[in-house]
Amino acid sequence: MRHRIAVIGGGPGGLTFAHVLHRHGHPVAVLERDPGPEARPPGGTLDLHEGLGQLALDKAGLLAEFRALSRPEGQAMRILDTDGTVLRDWRPHPDERANPEIDRGQLRDLLLGPLDVQWGRGVTQVVPGTRDGARVHFADGRQETFDLVVGADGAWSRVRPAVSPVTPHYTGVTSVETSLDDVDTRHPDLARLIGDGSVAAYGVNRSLVAQRNSGGHVKVYAKFRAPLDWHTNLDRADDEAVRSSLLALFDGWAAPVLDLLRHGTAFVHRPLYVLPVSHTWAHVPGVTLLGDAAHLMPPLGAGANLAMLEGAELAESIATGPEDLDEAVRAFEVEMWARAGKWAQITTAGLERLVSTDPAEAVALFDEVQPLGK
Repeated sequence: MRHRIAVIGGGPGGLTFAHVLHRHGHPVAVLERDPGPEARPPGGTLDLHEGLGQLALDKAGLLAEFRALSRPEGQAMRILDTDGTVLRDWRPHPDERANPEIDRGQLRDLLLGPLDVQWGRGVTQVVPGTRDGARVHFADGRQETFDLVVGADGAWSRVRPAVSPVTPHYTGVTSVETSLDDVDTRHPDLARLIGDGSVAAYGVNRSLVAQRNSGGHVKVYAKFRAPLDWHTNLDRADDEAVRSSLLALFDGWAAPVLDLLRHGTAFVHRPLYVLPVSHTWAHVPGVTLLGDAAHLMPPLGAGANLAMLEGAELAESIATGPEDLDEAVRAFEVEMWARAGKWAQITTAGLERLVSTDPAEAVALFDEVQPLGK
């Protein structure tokens, strides 16, 4: 008898879980609150690590397609001083495949493949332990029961309360995101500054990072330490007001670096939240979590990678592991907690160094991660 399985959330982790289960011939309900795949911008670019995201894609049978879409040249990294001086300029070898970049939209479409996602299915609550299984409550008032509900619904997961009372807390660092389009034609000087990958500048308790996506699109991230209510007297819907506020915050930095903000089109406010580094829970039959729902951590390249590998591993364990579904989920959780805890420590310490009182800490961290950057 096939288990009735649902995954809540159509992000990289949820889609990888569903894709691997589908590959093994096991039906799964993918429940996503967005009304369709193009309902909102998919976000920037992701670097998928060999032993994490790429391994997950291999389990999904999609590694070759990923390599055809990905941008190995996007691994390039340049670090500037606030006066524009180049401190590090690392360019990958042509055969470097450790962390190639791929746009989130391209990755989403790759993972969607044959999946039949139920769009517009917003979940409000999951109640485990009912006679028929875990009951999913939807925003439209409907209810369905499943043998297993997997919460892959991100930082503010509606599934998490079924297993844990813990909620994310603010790190003290806020990110404001903006974008540049058609950068090679419209802003050739900035295109040269950014190069094929990313450029970053670090100051006291703040940083500016620009990352190239495909098609001449660039994402720019201004990160800084501030109270959660730093914008109280600022209309965040007023792009020019936000731009002026950011330019004042980065006053004195080199003009080419500030041009990343001057030419930005629309600004998105993203305070950075995390879950406790060692977040675990007492196992609850019929419900589990993966990705940000389970272990939200600073966005330093690990989150999507972990979510995808967890999705792939859980799916494989269900499809090929013990007949006892609960036994497979218990084993998965133990392995996930151990690996995620290590990455949460790494990324938490990394954020402290990348947005700190001593900008040299950011450069030192880069040297530790990429010694050829020297």
